[in-house]
Amino acid sequence: MRPVGSKYLLDEPLGRGATGTVWRARQREAAGAEAAVAGEPGETVAIKVLKEELANDADVVMRFLRERSVLLRLTHPNIVRTRDLVVEGDLLALVMDLVDGPDLHRYLRDNGPLSPVAASLLTAQIADALAASHADGIVHRDLKPANVLLAGSDGDGEMHPMLTDFGIARLADSPGLTRTHEFVGTPAYVAPESAEGRPQTSAVDIYGAGILLYELVTGRPPFAGSTALEVLHRHLSEEPQRPGSVPEPLWTVIERCLRKRPEERPSAENLARALRTVAAGVGAHATPEQAEAALGVAALLAPDPSPAQVPGTEGDGGGSGDAEPTQVLPTGAAAVDPAAATSVLPATGAPGGPAPTRAMPPVPPMPGGPPAGGPQEPDGPHPWESQMRAARDRNDQTQVQYLDPSEDPLCRRPQRRPAPQQPPQHQQPYAPQPVPYAQQQPPQQQRPPAPQRRQEPPPQRYEPEPPPAREPRPPREPRRRSANPMRIPGLGCLKGCLFTLVILFVAGWLIWQMIPPEWIGTTKGFFDWIGSTYRDIEHFVKNLG
Repeated sequence: MRPVGSKYLLDEPLGRGATGTVWRARQREAAGAEAAVAGEPGETVAIKVLKEELANDADVVMRFLRERSVLLRLTHPNIVRTRDLVVEGDLLALVMDLVDGPDLHRYLRDNGPLSPVAASLLTAQIADALAASHADGIVHRDLKPANVLLAGSDGDGEMHPMLTDFGIARLADSPGLTRTHEFVGTPAYVAPESAEGRPQTSAVDIYGAGILLYELVTGRPPFAGSTALEVLHRHLSEEPQRPGSVPEPLWTVIERCLRKRPEERPSAENLARALRTVAAGVGAHATPEQAEAALGVAALLAPDPSPAQVPGTEGDGGGSGDAEPTQVLPTGAAAVDPAAATSVLPATGAPGGPAPTRAMPPVPPMPGGPPAGGPQEPDGPHPWESQMRAARDRNDQTQVQYLDPSEDPLCRRPQRRPAPQQPPQHQQPYAPQPVPYAQQQPPQQQRPPAPQRRQEPPPQRYEPEPPPAREPRPPREPRRRSANPMRIPGLGCLKGCLFTLVILFVAGWLIWQMIPPEWIGTTKGFFDWIGSTYRDIEHFVKNLG
């Protein structure tokens, strides 16, 4: 067990929210005069311990202490009473009455939506609680099913809704939590003026009551989305659509509560009165007068002439968004002439003037970096450009077109290269060889030398010229696929058999109608005869088995 202050002990956690954790606790001793309820030793209570971000911020602690009396005096049968506030070191806690029952969000998830009558009566009690808080100048600002506890929902008695977490949104909207970049409120139930940061009044609670009523009868909020930004945009730009299960009088109340302009929404007191009128007029035992009054419920939804302002927003007269008050010059201050000339600062370096600005020495270039004269563009492309170009080339689709066989390197025929021609050789002049004496013949018997044949160049081979390249054929159009690309074998034969059976059946029926009954020997009809024949065959097969 962990002690909270000197009078309470924490037992077990009951739930965790955006601003803190709710614990089941018990009281060690009676509280002092500063508490709204003194209590008795051993009494079970609920304590909400706020987050450390809130407890460590001085602005939140001061706001907590300043609003202590406001929260402690807020009492109503449909509001969970705040018994005491604990400030101890880095711990802030609210001591409240313990309500043994689920919250409305869990009840809807387990049991489904409510009937229009039950939803109207339950929301009317919540509107009574809002009317009491607005009369005391307190705006809830986070009205949703999770902040509505159901006392007596175990089936023994009537469900009694009790609104909790009053003042938590007001504490969480301090500068301390704003610095933590957290969103105050729930996007599905936030009013348009809250989403836009405009001045907020008690009309934000009426907008939340309208969304709560819509969810009670349909099981879901009217605006949903995948992100919080999308939900907020739908709150600002879209109008809710009427479901078919919502009666017209009840939809009139929902539509009036969900108006985009806060001055067009009804007050909490008028909302409670209108919901009870609708519950009496749309029930199964409603009288004609009650039904007619429910149809004219729009006359009861008058707006609040003086809505309660939310502290800390513009226009409330005392928040962070207010303009700074006008400051008064001291009595001895010199008068300021608005038509006087603009004063000029003294020149740099002048006597009595500011010191001259020093120039920093030039920075030497870093190794591997740009020169000192300034950055220069690299010679080649940037590495990111090369990667992007490679990715774009990989993603390009392959173009299918006709390719000429002469241009295909895999189908091109090899061509023979012509043999290189040898240059003609130069012949040397003829020189006679000496002949031996024994072989010499008389001059009259010697024959003149035969003339030397001229050496002809080697014949050249004829190489046929390659045929001219043919023009590429136009690309073929892709074949059109049929609507049913699946081919079922035997489907045509099956169609023929079925068509033949149909023809035989029709022909048998015509013959049966044209032949007189005495020829057939029976008075049964065609279909009766077929049925009896089928039963006889079935009986015969069973006997065989």
